[in-house]
Amino acid sequence: MKHVQRSLPAEVVRVFGPDGPHTVAEAALALAAAGLPVFPCVAGAKRPLTEHGFLDATTDPERLAAWWRVTPRANIGMPTGQASGLDVVDVDVHGSQTGFPAIHAARRAWLVDGFAWMVRTPSGGLHAYYPHLAGTEQRSWSSPAAHVDFRGDGGYVVVPPSVVQRDGEAVAYALSAVTQDRPRPIDAEALHAFVDPGYRAARRAPAVGIPVPQRRTDPTAIANWLRTVPEGGRNYALFWAARQMRDAQFDHASTLGALGPAAQAAGLTPAEIAATIRSTFRRPPAPTTPSGPTRRAEPPQAVTP
Repeated sequence: MKHVQRSLPAEVVRVFGPDGPHTVAEAALALAAAGLPVFPCVAGAKRPLTEHGFLDATTDPERLAAWWRVTPRANIGMPTGQASGLDVVDVDVHGSQTGFPAIHAARRAWLVDGFAWMVRTPSGGLHAYYPHLAGTEQRSWSSPAAHVDFRGDGGYVVVPPSVVQRDGEAVAYALSAVTQDRPRPIDAEALHAFVDPGYRAARRAPAVGIPVPQRRTDPTAIANWLRTVPEGGRNYALFWAARQMRDAQFDHASTLGALGPAAQAAGLTPAEIAATIRSTFRRPPAPTTPSGPTRRAEPPQAVTP
């Protein structure tokens, strides 16, 4: 996907709000017309319907119309980070476990002000949207202990008016607040360090990440890292991991055997795994420089399990 800089389109607030389009298909086209690339997700769920997930996001109205013609009730996924010009802080709610205490503390520390708008999620949680700072990269991360996630480069979110099934009921993503001030980019690294002070040490652990380029050819290290990737970044993480093995001259069968179980443990389906690895071997090897892989070959940020 092309990395671009965008101003925040006011049209997004209308699409997300109660006076927006009546169908998800119309909303997908309206968001694309406003300059936001989108892609279809499973109706009533958050899993991508396309072969490459958020990497397939587009603003092409004909392609979008074709997707939603096949699955009219498909939810809308939007890539975060440079691809859309938007970063999202995701406050999770899982029963009695909630990220609101952590995010309230971060607000008192002035770490999450500057949002553009907020969306109530079907779980009772929150998506806070921020403008992405042009020319920078902020990788997605997850803090399970704090129940706070960040969706930036390498991630995606499901957007209004999509619905998710919860306890047999269809619950919609809904716009809940719009700022009256000028939105500002968020410092995702500072927020991560605040809500999860120990993440830096955990990220360096060999069982979690790939700390040095030399280990990118070690299938065990790559598979161990892949198991830790949270929802929203798993398809891209598998794509990156498979690319490392392909570039190290592992064949398709070896790559599938090494990464398949780890990707399934991370939450991907066998069909998604097979499609992602197959697509990796259809593409030419990543370009390199004398000092190592280019920026595009860098991995999604490792996270704590």
